[in-house]
Amino acid sequence: MFLVDMNFSQIEKITPELTDQHRAHLAKEYNNGNLVFGGRKVPRTGGIILSRHETKDQLEQVLQSDPFIKSGLINYSITQFEPVMASTAFQSLLN
Repeated sequence: MFLVDMNFSQIEKITPELTDQHRAHLAKEYNNGNLVFGGRKVPRTGGIILSRHETKDQLEQVLQSDPFIKSGLINYSITQFEPVMASTAFQSLLN
């Protein structure tokens, strides 16, 4: 699994339209199960995404075509991890 940590570099330029484009871009990845969770940080300085892509390269391809990333207004880092514990509701996420 991968944790994507996104940080806005210029929050004042993040528009509702750009946010809608970002969400529409990621929707198919949620629908096919490659993305598990996502949401904004509190306070709104960026966002977090939990990914089940098989490889970092696959995830990178999705991110590089994301309107947020393409706008240059977001920086991100990717951390790969192996989940070993989960609550009952999320046992299916364990390998």
